[in-house]
Parts: sequence; C-alpha cells; structure tokens
Amino acid sequence: MKIEDIQDVLYEKEENGICTATLNTPERKNAMSFITFLELITILEDMEADKNARVLIITGKGDAFSSGGYFNMNLLSSTPKEIIDQIDLEDIAQKRICMKLWNFSKPVIAAINGLAVGAGFTMALAGADLIYASENAWIGFYFVKRAVMAEFAAHFLLPFYVGFQRAKEMVYFGEKLTAHEAEKLGLINKVLPPDELLPFVREQALRLIPPKGPSMSLKLMKKTMHSYFTDILSKTLDLENEGLRACLQTADFRASLKSLVTKQEPKFKGK
Repeated sequence: MKIEDIQDVLYEKEENGICTATLNTPERKNAMSFITFLELITILEDMEADKNARVLIITGKGDAFSSGGYFNMNLLSSTPKEIIDQIDLEDIAQKRICMKLWNFSKPVIAAINGLAVGAGFTMALAGADLIYASENAWIGFYFVKRAVMAEFAAHFLLPFYVGFQRAKEMVYFGEKLTAHEAEKLGLINKVLPPDELLPFVREQALRLIPPKGPSMSLKLMKKTMHSYFTDILSKTLDLENEGLRACLQTADFRASLKSLVTKQEPKFKGK
C-alpha cells in the first residue's frame, strides 16, 4: 500500500516533526478493519524512512477513539486485489501491526478522545509509549460478551500493567472503565478536559523532539525497554491468534452474533 492509498486514516506531517494519524471513520466510531491496520502499517513505514518525522500522535475523529475491530467481509470484497494481497486474514490478533508498533523506533502518543473498546484500547496499550485521555473517554473490555478473546498481546500486557488478578477480572467480566479508573490502574498516564487533550499531547510531543528532546537517547531507551519483552509479545500474539480462530468456530460465538440482531443477552452453552 502507498501513502496516497490511505482512506481510513487521516495522516498529517508537520515541519516540526510531529506526525498525526487520526482514525477517520466516525460513522462507525472509528472501528478498525484489516485495511485500517494496513494503512497504519504504511504510516509507520513512511515515518521510519523519514528522518524528519519524529513523533507519532494517534487519535480519533469525532467523539470516539475507536470502537474496536471492524470485520466486514463486504468491505474486503470491494477492495482492490493488490491491497487484499497484502493482508493476512488469518492474523486476527493483528500480530503484524502489533510488532510494527512495538519495534517502532520513534515515540508514539495516543490521545484517547472518547470511547476505546476492545482493539480500540489494546492497540494503544501495545503501541503507544504514552497514553493520555479526555475526561469523557472510557475503555471497554467486551471480548467475553462476544465469546472471543483479546488481541494485540493484551493477555501479556494487561497482567503486566495491573497484575494477574485484576486483569482476569477485567476480561472475564467484560468491564468498562472510566478514564480516571484506567489512570489509577496505570493504563493511562494522565486525564485531561476534552478541550485540553490535544494541545497537551502536542506539548508533550514537542518535548520529545530536538531542540527540547534528544531523539537518539529516546530511541535507545525505548529499544532497551522493549527488547527484553519482544519474544514474549510475539509468543502471546501467536497464542491469541490460535485462540481466536478456535473461538470463531464455537456455538457461543454464533450466539453472540445472533444477540446483535435480537438485542437480547446471548445464552452461552460453553461450546
């Protein structure tokens, strides 16, 4: 994919070194498709090749950061074959982009401007060095409600951040957290009023860019912090892919899909 092919993400580059990727499908609350993830990979590769691109800010258009994954096969059927050929439809856990983000040499800041559900938050947790959120933002770990499991190495990252017991409680019961609750757990760096979020994030970004920030030092610190956990992250993603493929074959998953139509609570059978 080329930069000019990008449609789901608004990509902006500034002379000061700040780059912004805005998830730009507000009509679906910025839910991310396989194509969206490919676009984000293209942006990361473009920034790696550009020495003047220093910091990436990821945010969402409208009142949502992202409502999670968007797996609409009709969307793929209308996509050019040369783009589809670049997508691994078996990579449900999104290992490719997760590892791209994890190994990305430049700082990434997530500006959570609204709801962040499922992959809408786990992507930020895996890929952002710093996460800031507006006061009206919230996080939903709703995987269990769809009889599936998390992706983006959340099964390693959540226990790493909040401990095993709390992480299990969050995913077992499909919890919803306010921005302030997530901040107390250490999942978010700071919560700000909505109109102060992006200005604050930009200020933080400028602190990471010369002349204020020593970019080489930052690059080496990030690499050193991440390198020890790279193999763990990769193995977790493989296990998530294996588990997700199994979940999608279950009667419970089919019941969860039916509940979206009937608007009733799904009745799971454990198989």
